[in-house]
Amino acid sequence: MAIRVGFLGPRATFTHLAVEAYFGNDVEQVPMTTIPQCIDAVADGEIDLAVVPTENALEGSVNLTFDYLIHERPLYIVGEIVSPIEQHFMVHPKRRDEWENTTRIYSHSHAIAQCHKFLHKKFKGITYDYATSTGAAAQYVSKHPDEPVAAIANEMAAKEYGLEIVRANIHDYTYNHTRFAILHPSKKFDYRSQTLLSDKEKTTLMVTLPSDQSGALHQVLSAFTWRKLNLSKIESRPMKTGLGNYFFIIDIDMLVDEILIPGAIAELEALGCGVKLLGSYEAYSIKQSTMQES
Repeated sequence: MAIRVGFLGPRATFTHLAVEAYFGNDVEQVPMTTIPQCIDAVADGEIDLAVVPTENALEGSVNLTFDYLIHERPLYIVGEIVSPIEQHFMVHPKRRDEWENTTRIYSHSHAIAQCHKFLHKKFKGITYDYATSTGAAAQYVSKHPDEPVAAIANEMAAKEYGLEIVRANIHDYTYNHTRFAILHPSKKFDYRSQTLLSDKEKTTLMVTLPSDQSGALHQVLSAFTWRKLNLSKIESRPMKTGLGNYFFIIDIDMLVDEILIPGAIAELEALGCGVKLLGSYEAYSIKQSTMQES
């Protein structure tokens, strides 16, 4: 029986692109409407894995993902996919020669924000309509060929929905990437990508500080520093239990070993911190496409 992998749909979103690159045709791909729906489906055993966005280089962390994992449905991160984000301006083929007469642009709010310079120059003052995903925007344009509407989405969406890319790579910054977490109910899930190469090993912890203890965050960081554990990320999120109550998401650039990370966790717990392992996993990167700007 094929592994069932859920992702933020519909088909041809950036999350779907990450799923396709990592798993290929070896799994059953299941589009979902929202990130919480993806997480719920894994927690309830309806699917085997979920792939959800966790961080974008320009927009920052996807707070909904971590908040839902922490407060609602705890799952483990068993892998990570880093994908370049390349936004293209596309229309229905019937409107290829009149794309500059577009009066509405449809896409996810992040995609529109990432293409500000192009939109300000070419379509200043026109209406933006926000979709649940870039794939949903492309799907809408494909179903409304007579409307003067365009979508901002990826190359996969143009192919999936039969749209014409009239301006490629309209994003403001070429180094934009998004991280996607692969989620599963247990710490280990034995699946390695056959198409991508792992380029990093990571461990992610959730840490809560002891209340009313000065210098607690400094002591937390010191527990990693003297062990020479490199932290690639530390970010705070509200505990939702009152003002000033936060937890921290910490990424360590190595897998859980038998000495260093367990020792750091033991030291943090001795300080009165709460520590939870969110995952120890390998990260994979998707290469940039060769599509040229036009």
